[in-house]
Order: sequence, then structure tokens, then C-alpha cells
Amino acid sequence: MNNNILLFIVAAFALSIQSCKDHSIQYGNNGRAGKYVDIRGIKMYCEIYGNGKPLLMIHGNGGSIRSFNNIIPFYSKNYKIVLTDSRAQGKSVDGNDSLSFEMMADDEAALLQALQIDSAYVIGWSDGGIVALMLAMRHPEKVKKLAATGANLWPDSTAIKPQQWLSSKYYHDSLKNKVWPNAAEKNDWKLFMLDWAQPHLSLASLQGIKCPALIVAGEHDIINESHTREIAKSIPDSRLWIVPNSGHSTFIDQKDSFNKRVDEFFKAP
Repeated sequence: MNNNILLFIVAAFALSIQSCKDHSIQYGNNGRAGKYVDIRGIKMYCEIYGNGKPLLMIHGNGGSIRSFNNIIPFYSKNYKIVLTDSRAQGKSVDGNDSLSFEMMADDEAALLQALQIDSAYVIGWSDGGIVALMLAMRHPEKVKKLAATGANLWPDSTAIKPQQWLSSKYYHDSLKNKVWPNAAEKNDWKLFMLDWAQPHLSLASLQGIKCPALIVAGEHDIINESHTREIAKSIPDSRLWIVPNSGHSTFIDQKDSFNKRVDEFFKAP
């Protein structure tokens, strides 16, 4: 199965990932900065850069640490960045059948605990934005502030633009009974089904988030703006930012504006 059609989110940002600039450091494959940590039944891969207050970055569906290539240098100047390959993605292999956003949020909390990090700032993109919100709900003591970009509330036709929704529906309906011949394709389908059947964020549950939150989406995001606005409206101490002239990949499309705005948000009293 082609990874570019894993799910509607991946289809939207696959080409954007290719636009990240090359760096001398091989983020996502750096033996000096990377290590595996045994948590919750898997070996979770992470890399750490910089010094300062901890900042956790969580990538989107089908991505990896490399998703953040173009902003790691900026944040590593002032923060201790913890980047992870989420469960069943990148180098964090997970052969189990089930996968959920709650599971991944618990993974991130366990990783911070294993790294002896009491709490961290959090940047989450796309599925990673959903995980960031889940982390703040399920493990509030672990999150100082969060910036979530491109997150949605639930997985129905109101969440994304019609064309992407119809493409995903066709993909699901045509392959839902397929028996996958190998572990890699089975894992790809598991990641697709994560976004097809999830998340299920209630507005009431978002009201329980206690940390300051910056809720972000691109002006031309594939996530419908109504979801972004409802998320921001539901979190008591939140700010909304619709990034002009940006698609789903806000931190790529408008890198400088994104870095400045998020950094100022984290540093504000």
C-alpha cells in the first residue's frame, strides 16, 4: 500500500514534508542524539537536542521525527527538544492490532517520566495535535503549555474538506475486507483506520484542559475551520490562530511566523 494514501491527512502533507530543507544533522536517524526507551510494551525511539526548558514535539500520522526537520534548529537554541517517533510509526515498531490517540498520549507521558522530565511545553501537528490535547487531558501535570496545529474533534464528514473525505471513504470502503499480506501493509492500514475511526474529543472533555493552549490551523487547512474554532472555544485558557496563506503544514508553509508566534506564546508569563 502506498504510504501517500494512508489517510486523508497524510495525503495532504506528504508533499509538504519533501519541502523541508536538508540539514547536516540527520534528524530522525542521529545516533548521537537518539535512543530507544522501553515503555508500555514497546521500544519508543526519541532524539533530544538543545538545552533549556523541555519541549516535546509530536508528529502527524505516518510521520516521524523528520517531520520537524525545518524547525528543530530554531527551537534547539532555547529549549531542550524531545522528539519522538510515535507508536507504530518511524522507528517505534508496534505489532499489536489496536491503536488509539489515548494510547499514544499515555506513551508520551511515560516517555517524559522515563526521561525524568516533570513537565514540558508541547507542539503537536495534525494527529500529533490531537495527541497533545489528549496528553493535557489525561496527564495534565506533564504539560506546561501546548500548541496544537491541524487537530480535529471527531472523524466524520464535518472534519475535513469534502474532496478528501470522499477519497478516504472510497479508500476505506474498497479495502475494508482486504487481508493484508505482510506486517508493513497491515501497519499502514492500522494507521489509516486510526484517523478513519478516531478521534472522539468531546467539547466537555476539552473544558478540563488546565494549561494555556494555542490552537492553530492554516487558512487553507484540510481540517475544517469549524473544528479548530470549537477546540479553541472549549479550552478555558486558549488562543486561536488561523495562519494566513497556509495549508495543513503551518510550520512549513509559514515557518518564520509559526516559530515566532509559538515561541512568544511559550515564553509569555
